Amino acid sequence: MKSFLYVLAGLMFPCLMTVMGSLMVLFIRIKEDGSLQRLFLGLASGIMMAASLWSLLLPSIEAAKEAGMLSWLPAAAGVLLGGLFLHGMDRCMISIGLAGAEKSGKEHDILLILAVTLHNIPEGMAVGLAFAMYIQGGGDAQLLAAAAALSAGIGIQNFPEGTAVALPLYQEGGARGRAFLAGAASGIVEPVFGLLSILFAGTAQWMLPWLLSFAAGAMLYVIVQELIPRSARGGSGIGTAGFLAGFLLMMILDVGLG
Repeated sequence: MKSFLYVLAGLMFPCLMTVMGSLMVLFIRIKEDGSLQRLFLGLASGIMMAASLWSLLLPSIEAAKEAGMLSWLPAAAGVLLGGLFLHGMDRCMISIGLAGAEKSGKEHDILLILAVTLHNIPEGMAVGLAFAMYIQGGGDAQLLAAAAALSAGIGIQNFPEGTAVALPLYQEGGARGRAFLAGAASGIVEPVFGLLSILFAGTAQWMLPWLLSFAAGAMLYVIVQELIPRSARGGSGIGTAGFLAGFLLMMILDVGLG
């Protein structure tokens, strides 16, 4: 029974931290000059850029090495496929009328939520695989500690990621409640795919480096195509300041938490 509770808590913690980060949207006020919007768009882009590098691409390269693959191949192919996938989604939404000559706020929102959700899938799988090793090891305390540390590290990183999704959606003029729900929903995939990874550990281990880099490519597409151009409007430099702050925050969390 204790083992079950440990696994359940480990799978749910990253999702709960995403929800907690999304709650920040309930305490922010919009400024009329749009400066806060540009700041948080820059913050979101910086957080996502650092997450793409340290949470996705570098782990993808390491996982490929451990699996005996060419270390660069899953990373390069995944980034390309992830970017092409988001580009295809972008074109598809335009073709069905979600955007005209200028992209609608709704399309921006969908792409941002989709990119962060894709990013959370391999993170959930990594936690699931760690707990699968704990289960297969017969409840070894060291394996439990390693799995719990991974869950805690990813969970702490998810707090600013939840904020990075919810705040730009709210700053675009959406309701606070809707922005919170969108940010929180982006984390639901983590326990789902974590559980699937426990059930299908062998297959999940092989897929992980490809999924990590695929998610990185999707996030990089949204950063370059959507977030950075919108944060730079007005030319005040506040979006750039937000980008640097977000990048440094996420880099410190990723590197510091291993």
